[in-house]
Amino acid sequence: MTQLAEHTALVTGANRGIGREFVRQLLDRGVAKVYAAARDPRAIATDDPRVVPLRLDVTDPVSVAQAAEIAQDVSVVVNNAGIARVASVLEPDTSDLRSELETNLFGPLAVTSAFAGRLVERSGAVINIASVVSWIALGRSYGVSKAALWSATDSMRLELAPRGVQVVGVYVAYVDTDLSARVDAPKTSPADVVRHVLDGVEKGDVEILADDLTRAVRANLHQPIDAQIAQFLPYRSGQ
Repeated sequence: MTQLAEHTALVTGANRGIGREFVRQLLDRGVAKVYAAARDPRAIATDDPRVVPLRLDVTDPVSVAQAAEIAQDVSVVVNNAGIARVASVLEPDTSDLRSELETNLFGPLAVTSAFAGRLVERSGAVINIASVVSWIALGRSYGVSKAALWSATDSMRLELAPRGVQVVGVYVAYVDTDLSARVDAPKTSPADVVRHVLDGVEKGDVEILADDLTRAVRANLHQPIDAQIAQFLPYRSGQ
């Protein structure tokens, strides 16, 4: 993909944070339409006629199927919806981890599967918002779900890239959104993250590292695990 202009995009979790910023910047880049998806589409505030609020719960197969039936012209899918329970992975009650996996892993898989045929027809793109904790086990249960999304993204690419679809994994540390409100650490603005992502998509990138910390962690995956964790610890105060 060279340009996003004239494409039609679907953004999950579009009612706030990074998702809302994706909608704004996609419009700035001249897309034909954005389906702004959320569990409650009334939370999508816009006066731009190119924005179509869409009811979508990525954990509900019926909701995903209904959204795919409505949004038949989609050529770019942004799998942004996510939750963070950040529970212990040894907690006997696994409900937090299961809910994270349902939203952060099975949600993107379900949405991508529902739109895959149309993306192939239009030589489109899938953008999966993962995390630096995909690579370094400091995100507790949340990190497990994002590590799974990292692997799933690479598997999607193996299946879809030969059919002309650009599958993009986005990896980012702390972003200044509600999700990281309790974290006392340097944060990147949603605007900077999304700008970096869309620039990368238009250049044809398939892996986008959206901040300096993420790039440092990615570059040091060859190190012993204790050394990797040590470089990350100074950024984790408050979590």
